[in-house]
Amino acid sequence: MGKHYLPNSAHKDEMLKEIGFNSIEDLFSDVPKGMVKEFNLPEGRSEYEVFLELNEVLSKNKTVLEMPSFLGAGTYFHYIPAHVKYLIERSEFLTAYTPYQPEISQGMLQALFEYQSLIAELVGLPIVNSSMYDWGTAMAEAALMSARVTRKNKFVVPEHMSPEKKKVLHTYTAGPGLEIEYVNWNERGQLDLEELKEKVEGAAGVYVEMPNFFGILEEEIRAIGEIAHDAGALFVVGIDPTILGIVEAPGELGADIVVGEAAYFGNSMNFGGPRAGIFAVRDDKKLIRQMPGRIIGMTKDADGKRAFVMTLQTREQHIRRAKATSNICSNEALVAVAAAIHLASLGPRGLRELGEVILKNTAYLKKRLSEVAEIPFEGVNFKDVLVRFEKSYEEIHEGLLERNIHGGFYLKPHFPELGESALFAATETTRKEWVDALIEALGEVA
Repeated sequence: MGKHYLPNSAHKDEMLKEIGFNSIEDLFSDVPKGMVKEFNLPEGRSEYEVFLELNEVLSKNKTVLEMPSFLGAGTYFHYIPAHVKYLIERSEFLTAYTPYQPEISQGMLQALFEYQSLIAELVGLPIVNSSMYDWGTAMAEAALMSARVTRKNKFVVPEHMSPEKKKVLHTYTAGPGLEIEYVNWNERGQLDLEELKEKVEGAAGVYVEMPNFFGILEEEIRAIGEIAHDAGALFVVGIDPTILGIVEAPGELGADIVVGEAAYFGNSMNFGGPRAGIFAVRDDKKLIRQMPGRIIGMTKDADGKRAFVMTLQTREQHIRRAKATSNICSNEALVAVAAAIHLASLGPRGLRELGEVILKNTAYLKKRLSEVAEIPFEGVNFKDVLVRFEKSYEEIHEGLLERNIHGGFYLKPHFPELGESALFAATETTRKEWVDALIEALGEVA
């Protein structure tokens, strides 16, 4: 494209004249000539030439419909109703910035309020913020919040947690000096309660996921919460919200804080982002005051009409600066609105049916995988299934790619004790013939 796209030559010359220079070279004449180098860039091209080149690059990608993927491990292919994308592309949502002026931002504020209300109903806790960056940052913020509320310096988490979440947690807690204590899994692939009892003393919070990273439903959630509370710790539950149509809400199981991933509703995989982290707390003044993120409230204006505003802003960085509960500010509002639209469209019945279909597809995937590999852990799986092979999984994965199938997430680099294992995932979009093709391919390469 043309070199003088912006600013153009006339504007450039006018600006140079105004500051007393004849050329760009004169402007930077104090820079030693030996340090001035040309950019190693090709010559400018026409818009059509750029279009052709980018199209050639993009054509090398394959979608999950062209190449079935069982990758999972935190990023999943869910179907998004067509109207969700249409609605969030409306300019009122798509271009809206932080609604500091509520009088001109009622639409976005109400949409975020609806998101909070839907999540509150889902997770069983009344106070929800308008989203965090993603599940990982929401979990890390919960660790910091637990330390502030309890004035303790240890956070207990499962060893069987995604490597990305572990990295985020260590990034957030390294500066404040919060100690991270890991608890191993038992023979069923679930949190070891006896080890938890040994390590919970002095903890600010205890964190558990539902389902856990291995895709297994933790059967002792309530007992884990009781262990945490008996030790004076807050109980934090990380949830995949697509399961909440078929299991009890974490708030009803004793959770003080619930975090999770809202982007599983209404948002595509997007190469791993953007996301929207769920963050909810029970109705406790100490928890609410220490909660990170923006909260949208409903009130009345001077004329008595219903109005939506950002509330409890004295916790936030644009008011408290370095003393804020978190440095999060403008973040994932559009992703949260998309999730709200999808959730509202599903309704309670649709959410239950979604969970049932995922559970059914996961069970079929697990059954077929057991024909060609070892399933080391018993229990009920949701989305992810841990599989162990005798052969190198890296070689198996290459063989699957050659057969136009994207296999599971390789676990050995992160959990060497599990050997040649991988996580394979299913959702409501997983077709029976895809699973059958996977098993046939594994029979050839595993």
